[in-house]
Amino acid sequence: MNPRATRTRLADTAGRVRLHSIPPDAMAGDVTHLRARSQVEALGVTEWPEYGSTAWLQMPPADPAVYVATLEAAELHRMHVRRLYEDAHTEALNVLQTAAEVRAARTGTARTREPHTLTATPGWPPIQIPGRPGEYLTHQETSE
Repeated sequence: MNPRATRTRLADTAGRVRLHSIPPDAMAGDVTHLRARSQVEALGVTEWPEYGSTAWLQMPPADPAVYVATLEAAELHRMHVRRLYEDAHTEALNVLQTAAEVRAARTGTARTREPHTLTATPGWPPIQIPGRPGEYLTHQETSE
């Protein structure tokens, strides 16, 4: 199987992409993609090796195809990272409770623990008593 056949390509613009034709609702990533495509078109490169491949490494550094392959790799990376962030954002929204859900949990059948009684432990520093600034609970030895 030819690995180039399954690769996403930036080219195939047929002269349609120009930076002056950016849609008004375009996001930053969309503009970046349009810029990459217009640069490929401006260089007139139609074929290039995959970034990091042996063929890419053997090309002369001044060959525009070297730049286009690097540009393609950067754009593919940008799109990959964007998908990762979108997936993580969606997952976070699915986990977060809405304010209404939090209120419902506080009332009704929500179970709460009894207040914890602070106990000082021998050898440990004093415990500041919550809500009472400057007051500390210290361990006191009892002699029986």
